[in-house]
Amino acid sequence: MEKTWWKESVVYQIYPRSYRDSNGDGIGDLNGITEKMDYLKELGIDVIWLSPVYESPNDDNGYDISNYKGIMQEFGTMEDFDRMLAAAHERGIRIVMDLVVNHTSDEHPWFVESRKSADNPYRDYYIWKDGKNGKTPNNWSSCFSGSAWEYDDTTGMYYLHIFSRKQPDLNWENEQVRREVFDMMDWWCQKGIDGFRMDVISMISKDQAYPDGAVKENGYGDYSPYVCNGPRVHEYLREMNRNVLSKYDLLTVGECAGVTVEEAKKYAGLDGAELNMVFQFEHMNLDGGETFKWNDQKIDLRELKQTLSKWQNELYGKAWNSLYWCNHDQPRIVSRLGNDSDAYRETSAKMLATCLHMMQGTPYIYQGEELGMTNAPFPSLQDFRDIESINAYHEYTENGLVAPDDMMRYLRYKSRDNARTPMQWDDSANAGFSTGTPWIMVNPNYTRINVQEQQSREDSVFHYYQKLIRLRKAYRIIVYGSYELLLPEDPDLYVYTRNLDEEKLLVICNFTAEAKDFCLPNGWEADRMKLLISNCGRSEAESAMKLMPYEAAVYQMI
Repeated sequence: MEKTWWKESVVYQIYPRSYRDSNGDGIGDLNGITEKMDYLKELGIDVIWLSPVYESPNDDNGYDISNYKGIMQEFGTMEDFDRMLAAAHERGIRIVMDLVVNHTSDEHPWFVESRKSADNPYRDYYIWKDGKNGKTPNNWSSCFSGSAWEYDDTTGMYYLHIFSRKQPDLNWENEQVRREVFDMMDWWCQKGIDGFRMDVISMISKDQAYPDGAVKENGYGDYSPYVCNGPRVHEYLREMNRNVLSKYDLLTVGECAGVTVEEAKKYAGLDGAELNMVFQFEHMNLDGGETFKWNDQKIDLRELKQTLSKWQNELYGKAWNSLYWCNHDQPRIVSRLGNDSDAYRETSAKMLATCLHMMQGTPYIYQGEELGMTNAPFPSLQDFRDIESINAYHEYTENGLVAPDDMMRYLRYKSRDNARTPMQWDDSANAGFSTGTPWIMVNPNYTRINVQEQQSREDSVFHYYQKLIRLRKAYRIIVYGSYELLLPEDPDLYVYTRNLDEEKLLVICNFTAEAKDFCLPNGWEADRMKLLISNCGRSEAESAMKLMPYEAAVYQMI
């Protein structure tokens, strides 16, 4: 398998609004990131993925962009960006930008022009349709509740917005739109950035028939068969690759809603014609997210193992995996899949990290994950900031589909805002995030869970992540080895092996708060096993082990 830097890297996602506020306005900023660059160097990561910092009215926390070549005033200036980029590069850290080109803000100059008249030169930059029988052009729902179509009085037509009504979808069928996007990407590459994480990139090609979708529980139609992995998406990405990506040494990862293994082989094939890797959501949707996100179901470990193993095995040697539990759109993994009680939070956070980082692919750490940060106890709906969560609460409670108390419980469990509470730096006011009033509540457990405390303690989650990152750099089997699942039907243990030439690793993870019996698999002998990492102080292997609650251990065959 060809070796490249992005296969061997560990990526750290920063959500700038919540990372570090340098000027006391309650909002994280670019200078705050620069201030903390030595922290990231100490952690050992190689790449920062920066959530959007472009000019934006902030309807969807920066994913509604009004100027792709400007910096949001709250985050600083382009000079601040250049200084941050230089600070990262001085420390051997690369910067990957968030590319949001399925849609723009409705305040982007292109859309301001587009809505002026039906014959405006920018009209065809977006997707405009006439209504049908006094109704919307079709029955598609928006991701953020309600219809995906917005009526515009100026011309008496509807525009498509798969997300917020302030996020009109670009018309990628228009060659000039593609040219504008590629020119903008090239501009950033020439500035010296090191890659792109591409927001909902699998949605840029729509079925041009725009048919009605199957009706969902909210009364609207499902757009996904006609939008996700659409008819020309691979054509567009190959064009992007030829025009921009192939000219630079970049990390590229596509957020691909609805992606299958077969589609992923096209997006991220080893021929390098499109992208390096994709984010898939199959494992994140196992708790009902695919059909109805708002619940408090737990993920079944057997289903999780089956899903992750499918991606590990079927992409091996054909495409590259990305590995993640957390990002700005997911709740905190230790509250979702681990155990965020005081007794088991750190142990389970380390176990989850072990399980993920020992797999094949490029691992992603989301800010605070390396501390075992947890979901937040949001007191009321007024404490949420996420448009998806707020809209969903109103839609489902006002329609009588979910009781208000139940919906609040679901929001506290699954809302994207769980990931967006401020980074917990120390036990001073506002967790050291800001001297002002933070834009969103700080998790009150910051007095116990923070960077300063964890850096001071060798057995912390932070130091455990450091060890995992060092192991990935020391053992090429972790990056390039094949994967084999053991005990597929065990409801409590996740056990797998990695193999590369004559090398072998055994990864053992207990996903429960109970002690569990475990016997070494065939071919593994205790006296020929070297411990690489353990979260429970285990020193040597035994042919029959009593695994502690949430224990994880990784052994090398010697």
